Amino acid sequence: MSLEWEQVVVDAADPVALGRWWAEALGWVVLNDSAQEYEIRPAADRVPGLVFVPVPEGKTVKNRLHLDFRPDDQAAEVAGLLALGARRADVGQGEQAWVVLMDPEGNEFCVLRDRRT
Repeated sequence: MSLEWEQVVVDAADPVALGRWWAEALGWVVLNDSAQEYEIRPAADRVPGLVFVPVPEGKTVKNRLHLDFRPDDQAAEVAGLLALGARRADVGQGEQAWVVLMDPEGNEFCVLRDRRT
């Protein structure tokens, strides 16, 4: 058996709005801008990507799966994400080298410390 990781599917109240937010936050390209399946990738020919699909229910608890990102400059990336509408999150992590944020729909993700540290 041979498997290739294609994408992560994200449930969303508004897939288009959330997909656009992530595309801007990551600088990724949009492959499909349908309200039923909004897909972004690092580049058109690169995987994995993120696909945002509509669900009727809102998020109610901490995610069981989240994304981690390692930036060149943690402070600059966190500031930029907060300016785009991300919010700080406390998931019980305590004092750590990473920063936990939430996207506009409340999905947690982490910005790890800088590559240089």
